[in-house]
Amino acid sequence: MTAPSTLETAAAADVPTELTDGYHLVVDALKLNDVDTIYGVVGIPITDLARLAQAQGIRYIGFRHESNAGHAAAIAGYLNKKPGVALTVSAPGFLNGLVALANATTNCFPMVQISGSSERHLVDLKQGDYEEMDQLAAAQPFVKAAYRVSRVEDIGRGIARALRTAISGRPGGVYLDIPAAVLGAIMPKAEGDRTLSRLVDPAPRQLPAPEAVDRAIELLASAERPLIVLGKGAAYAQADAKVRQFVESTGIPYVPMSMAKGLLPDDHPQSAATARSLALKKADVVMLIGARLNWLLGHGRTGWNPDAKFVQIDIDPKEMDSNQPISAPLVGDIESVLDALAERTKPGQIQAPSAWREELGARSAQNVAKMARRLEADPHPMQFMGALKAVRDVVHQHPETYIVNEGANALDIARNVIDMHVPRHRLDSGTWGVMGIGMGYAIAAAVESGAPVVAVEGDSAFGFSGIEIETICRYKLPVITVIMNNGGVYRGDDTNPYDDEPAPTTLMSAARHDLLIESFGGKGYRATTPAEVTAALTEALALGGPALIDCVIDPSAGTESGHISHLNPKGITVGNITPAKK
Repeated sequence: MTAPSTLETAAAADVPTELTDGYHLVVDALKLNDVDTIYGVVGIPITDLARLAQAQGIRYIGFRHESNAGHAAAIAGYLNKKPGVALTVSAPGFLNGLVALANATTNCFPMVQISGSSERHLVDLKQGDYEEMDQLAAAQPFVKAAYRVSRVEDIGRGIARALRTAISGRPGGVYLDIPAAVLGAIMPKAEGDRTLSRLVDPAPRQLPAPEAVDRAIELLASAERPLIVLGKGAAYAQADAKVRQFVESTGIPYVPMSMAKGLLPDDHPQSAATARSLALKKADVVMLIGARLNWLLGHGRTGWNPDAKFVQIDIDPKEMDSNQPISAPLVGDIESVLDALAERTKPGQIQAPSAWREELGARSAQNVAKMARRLEADPHPMQFMGALKAVRDVVHQHPETYIVNEGANALDIARNVIDMHVPRHRLDSGTWGVMGIGMGYAIAAAVESGAPVVAVEGDSAFGFSGIEIETICRYKLPVITVIMNNGGVYRGDDTNPYDDEPAPTTLMSAARHDLLIESFGGKGYRATTPAEVTAALTEALALGGPALIDCVIDPSAGTESGHISHLNPKGITVGNITPAKK
């Protein structure tokens, strides 16, 4: 072979090397791993990252507050069974997003928060850089994992590791810190491309041990009063047909947690949701599918049969025995465990006794009749029940509609009134019971599905994220916000015995939320009767765009802290406190 001439060598040396930078590598790594949407708030140093992502075909949804963007990314992860991505600026913006990231971890939603950060050499010596903060250290106590990319050539590895960690095993929130200097760092494109990788099997199946499956089968087969509790983990698994097959083949009654409603229709004959108290009190063997014995289930103690034995399906072995001894732990992903149960159960081996099913059915019929009588009442001023019955009846005509729900009474009563028939279409405050998820969840549900969303909000809960109705209008999303406006955090008739300042729980009774959305170009309605709620929601769904219905509720309606007032500490009652002299 002839050696290249001096002229050829010189010519090759004159060819410019194609370059890339940290911004491009982040976007390239996300695209390579099928991230098609980012939720965020721009600013130094990530504004150009959002611009570039948009230019490269990733949809960017810009919010007004980082917490709301984070909540959107979190629920997108839940709906899609792949990590949702939030993008924030440094320090305060990072901290705002961290609220949602911590909530995602608690709720087991796969999410990655990518935040720009200040220069490391200045942060580490505490020299007072712009928005100086050790964000990695701040994030670590609240998330499943936290990583920092310190070199531009490690961006691809950092993105891949964050995505895998978020979705593998028990899903959760992952923080990825990328300093400004790394985002702006330049390197040859060919070398940068070689640092990128596509994840292979990021959430592998985890099969239970055969002896564990047999142990669970024997326990369930021996039960006289078996019960299944379906948690939001069962809905997240998207093993809908297999869950239904197991429930129906065994005949075991089931109780759905709130975000598992619709996994089987709420009017399914085996649903014991309307006889929940009796079911928990008398069940002798309880199978938990994607549910945890946390405070939402009284830790398996309050309200339960003290002699109940538990079968639990969970991908995390550390969850077993967290509150009660688990007699038959089934460690694995839900789909694999259900496959193993179906394979190893003999025909007819597990069957719920008819007497137990009939007992629960009779109690359900009684409670349904009581609820029907309450729903038929039409007092004035309007009560929660009347407004929510109107919402329920309209949504029944549009089963594709997602329901987002938060508040105290607005959450508790809506959960009981609005029945669900489609899985993963009820999105609410979840394990932490936090307020402020409403508009973020509603926006993501609309963006990810294209379907209409009805966000049922307490007026207090709406205040946490209400400015995002501008985001809804800006992107022209089919989100209808229905506000239960009783003028208070719990109710609007509290008084201040000291002076004429508002009481701690009172809000503006004359608030006109309907006018707020009109200022952004959406459609506003004010409803004072259930009939007006029906008319407004029917029209808003037909229009298919941003809308808000301000439902004027009796200020005296509502209970302190909703259904969890028992969690309030008991001290000297307010009635025994003498107001101080002014």
